[in-house]
Amino acid sequence: MNIRDYIKEKKLICDGAFGTYFSLINSEILPEKANILAPDTVYRIHSEYIGNGANLIRTNTFASNRQNLGCSKEELVDNIKAAFQIAKKAAGDNVFVACDMGPDSTEDYFTIAETFIEQGAEIILFETLSDIDNILPVIKYIKEKNSNIFIITQFCVNQHGYTEAGISAQRIFEMCSSISEIDAIGLNCGVGPAHLLEILKNINIDTDKFITAFPNAGYPTVVQDRMVFLDNIKYFTDTMQSISKYADIIGGCCGTSPKYIKSITNNIDTNVKFQIHKLHKDIEDNKSTETKNSSFFAGKENKKLIAVELDPPKNSDCKNLMETANYLKTKDVDVITFADSPSGRTRADSVLMSIKVAQETGISVMPHICCRDKNTIAISSLLLGAYINNIRNFLVITGDPVPSTARENIKGVFNLDSVRLMEYMKEMNNENFSSDRLCYGGAINYSRRNIELEISRINKKIEAGAQFFLTQPVYDDKDIETLRYIKSRVDTKILVGIMPLVSIRNARFIKNEITGISIPDWVIEKFSPDMDRETAQETGIKIVKEVMEKVYDFADGYYFVIPFNRLSIAQALIK
Repeated sequence: MNIRDYIKEKKLICDGAFGTYFSLINSEILPEKANILAPDTVYRIHSEYIGNGANLIRTNTFASNRQNLGCSKEELVDNIKAAFQIAKKAAGDNVFVACDMGPDSTEDYFTIAETFIEQGAEIILFETLSDIDNILPVIKYIKEKNSNIFIITQFCVNQHGYTEAGISAQRIFEMCSSISEIDAIGLNCGVGPAHLLEILKNINIDTDKFITAFPNAGYPTVVQDRMVFLDNIKYFTDTMQSISKYADIIGGCCGTSPKYIKSITNNIDTNVKFQIHKLHKDIEDNKSTETKNSSFFAGKENKKLIAVELDPPKNSDCKNLMETANYLKTKDVDVITFADSPSGRTRADSVLMSIKVAQETGISVMPHICCRDKNTIAISSLLLGAYINNIRNFLVITGDPVPSTARENIKGVFNLDSVRLMEYMKEMNNENFSSDRLCYGGAINYSRRNIELEISRINKKIEAGAQFFLTQPVYDDKDIETLRYIKSRVDTKILVGIMPLVSIRNARFIKNEITGISIPDWVIEKFSPDMDRETAQETGIKIVKEVMEKVYDFADGYYFVIPFNRLSIAQALIK
């Protein structure tokens, strides 16, 4: 019987986590290296899982790729062949074998797939994925080679139901359901059984694909550089009983030993025929279908928008910032925006600063969110916290790198870039904030050498839900014409950056040490070292006033950057 016929008649129980179980036996080598160095141990582990009830096992190849193994292409092929042959020997005629491919094998996918096909693979499983794009070409290649091969795709999500690429479980299931080459969709790793159950319960889709569910045993603690999981077999089994209502193939991921598989085998009824899945999350009858528009430009279609950036302080003194913010609330300003530790140098948190200003002034606020300092979990938490505090507008940027002098002690994270973070926020809107959605925009780099590439990136951001764009401060006629051209090519709101320079020292610093801002020499020459503060400030204001007039015909508004949070500059610009 092939796997398709089997699952139509009864549920299939897979093995548990080969890697974490192997590490309890031998912590000296990478589990996948044991295919060559310790084949008897690999065979014994497969046999243990089978002896405890697994009728589907995975080859010991999750991390088999040239980077992890530190080997040549030929040695990789030998490793894959050995793993397959060991698994087939252990499985005999009564147990299915899935050829396992992990997320770090991108460069070797075709080599690994070709080797499995040559060995006679009937099932190929891609697991712990964050996106479908990388594996889709190899999936199509496998099906072209042998259309009977059963393809399983499993994705790793966090407790909120999002992959590292910012894609929700809902959209993952929607995308995979529309791909004919995929036979089964599922979730593995990342979360324990309770979180995985909640995620499955909240997916809203009809699909004729088979569904898999391989949660971790729970959440580990680290002891002497090793992941240690609680021995929670009964809890795991009880939760898997609920999960089995949603899944056709069930098994375990990190921390699930053969004893876990024995327990679910003994306690879960597998004699259930397959039916087309109708997954529908519960919707409250009285839930409002009305949606609010909390964007800072809602209802302002016929006015020039004004966004004003204030710098969060470097210390605990926010007196100047609050003085300027309180002035701006009395003027025709649409939103105050706060940078997120620009140039990789610490300032007060942009979201917390936004909350304070919004609560004390009532004006619309917009924190910048950059990808440099926070991983996906931290950004998710930040957005949820901001939403709870009624923050709805955000500027999403990739972020400046950490200064080179600090890189030994401070590391940039960059789990996401601005486009992927926008896609993540789009998913959060669809899943969590449908009645009052986040409004977010991006930045335009007018100084990029290949302007067509910048336009392409802007359009990607628009596809990801961006509703507006801010530009870096502009001074030169050439850059103004570039922005005019960009505006002609994209359908979105553009607020042009306006920042008065306040001294020759300030002008030289911006020109030479801040990337993305182009200051021509003629602007520098407008200032002199002996200018007093008032004269220099008036000179800077005069220059940007001319810029404002030049961009008036195409700009949807202005993005005022206030140097040093000076109230006098804000007053002059607003005037």
